Amino acid sequence: MVTVLLGVGFALMCLPLVPGLAARANSANEWVAVGGLTFQPSEFLKLAVILYCARLFAAREAEMTDLGRTLRPVLTVALVAVGLCLLQGDFGSCVVLVSIVFVMSFIAGTPIVPLALTGMTGATGGFLFALSSKRRANRFTAFLNITGNRDHLSYQTWQGMIAIAQGGLTGQGPGRGSALLGDYLPLAQSDFIFAVIAQDFGLIGVIGVLGGYLLLVYAGVQVALATSDRFASLVAAGIVGWLAVQTTINVGGVTGLMPLTGLTLPFFSAGGTSLFLSMTAAGLLLSIARNAA
Repeated sequence: MVTVLLGVGFALMCLPLVPGLAARANSANEWVAVGGLTFQPSEFLKLAVILYCARLFAAREAEMTDLGRTLRPVLTVALVAVGLCLLQGDFGSCVVLVSIVFVMSFIAGTPIVPLALTGMTGATGGFLFALSSKRRANRFTAFLNITGNRDHLSYQTWQGMIAIAQGGLTGQGPGRGSALLGDYLPLAQSDFIFAVIAQDFGLIGVIGVLGGYLLLVYAGVQVALATSDRFASLVAAGIVGWLAVQTTINVGGVTGLMPLTGLTLPFFSAGGTSLFLSMTAAGLLLSIARNAA
């Protein structure tokens, strides 16, 4: 069943490459448009990869030192997923998918040395890909000099930082910040929703949101430790890794600490696919927690 779900995920990832179905946004073909419905296949693939890795590692618990039986299959899946994401121009999802596989492989008990070598190889490959063209290199390195690039490459980040600064301690009030209306901050409702939160609710709101994520991660880790079912434990760990990595990348990009990748902020950004899959992941965590009690 899990393998079928993974196959469906790969099939969905091919749809944005089909003429007439792709919905291009921000130089990436990562959306599918069917009639009046649009969705992002990479969000489904993230959950499918988590379930596949959890099932494989659970079934081969006694073979974790046999890399041909454990690490090689999940790396093959990761490479196919990354390749499909790159064909769509979705580098952010590549990073999240690779992080999911790495975290789950580590937690499942893959030997450290080959896992570390694989991780360094993947990081090097991603870095070289980002620098393989001038356009990608400029976008990737723009965060190193946000002020100098504020009129072009770092425009969104610069405006996001202004919105964050305007929030102060308590914020301007719900819906009162101009960033919410998109007056000067593009994608305020999706990629840069964190800046809107900071502008409207200030430092107090930021602490509340980030504290909520930390609480979710802590609860997810406790759920993974509490259940005796290895499959359920790995699913919980994969979900926690997914949400933690994606949140870190989104907040890091908005605040100028990391390159922008176009990832949404789980549970907050506009977008039905992201919200649906985030809620599904949270529901799985709750189900695992209930059965572990």
